Amino acid sequence: MISGHAQSLYAVDWVPAERLGEFTVDPRLRPWLIGKGLLTQRMREACGERFALRLVDQRTGLLDAALRAAVPTSDSAGLFRDVEMCNGENVWVFTQSVVPDSTLCAHPWLAELGDSALGETLSELSGVQRSSYEYAWLPADDAVTACALRTADVKPMRLWARRARISLRGAPMLTQEIFLPAMGVA
Repeated sequence: MISGHAQSLYAVDWVPAERLGEFTVDPRLRPWLIGKGLLTQRMREACGERFALRLVDQRTGLLDAALRAAVPTSDSAGLFRDVEMCNGENVWVFTQSVVPDSTLCAHPWLAELGDSALGETLSELSGVQRSSYEYAWLPADDAVTACALRTADVKPMRLWARRARISLRGAPMLTQEIFLPAMGVA
């Protein structure tokens, strides 16, 4: 939940970690949002053999002005890679990687990751830099949230998300992680 004051001012704004204290976040979710280390590895530890990572969609598409500013890039199109991280059948996190065309041209292997985790793959490479996370309480009709909730029977009004910009040897991309209501459910 978000406090009423913050909701009216920051309903769809992405805020840095220092401002996350302005919001009321479920105490079970907060450690997942702000915890250190790769989310995939933390989930593997928490879920054990029940952990699953599934590529659910990979497509090319147009980058709207907000995405071009968030990445940042002047490219008008890119690759969208949607992945679910699950504990058994419960989807805990929906992730979307946005790879601008120029980055994909420089690193075509990014289109061939399949069910491999992007973060774990990048952690093995040199020349990778990640920005600090930004956080948002996204409405259900936001583009990435709508993708995350595409098969949900019950759709919450909003979901917590975090995003980071990644530079792979100077080539930009963006990762967005949407935390679903089943987060923490075995």
